[in-house]
Amino acid sequence: MFLVANVLSACATILHKVLELYGLVVVVTVLISWVHPDPFNPIVRFLRSVTEPAFEWIRRRIPFAMVGMLDLSPMILLLFIWFVQLAAIPSLYDLAAHWR
Repeated sequence: MFLVANVLSACATILHKVLELYGLVVVVTVLISWVHPDPFNPIVRFLRSVTEPAFEWIRRRIPFAMVGMLDLSPMILLLFIWFVQLAAIPSLYDLAAHWR
C-alpha cells in the first residue's frame, strides 16, 4: 500500500506546484492588462491563451463576475485556486499518510 501512498503524495505535490504556477500566471495576466500591452507580443498571447478560457468559463457560469466594467473572474479563479490548495491538497496528503 505504500506505493498508493507515494502516488497520492506525488499527485498532491504536483497539483500544489501547478496551482501555484497557474495562480502566478493569473496575477501576471491581470497586472499586464493594466498597462495595455501589445496584443501581438508572444508572451502576452501565451498568458491570455492560458488564462482566458478559465476567465470565460467563470464569466458564463457566474452572473456577478462582471460588475459594470469590473471583471471579477480573475479574483474568483484565484479564490478557487486558494480553496483547492487549502482543502484538497492537505486531504490528499492525509489520505496518503493513512495508506502508509
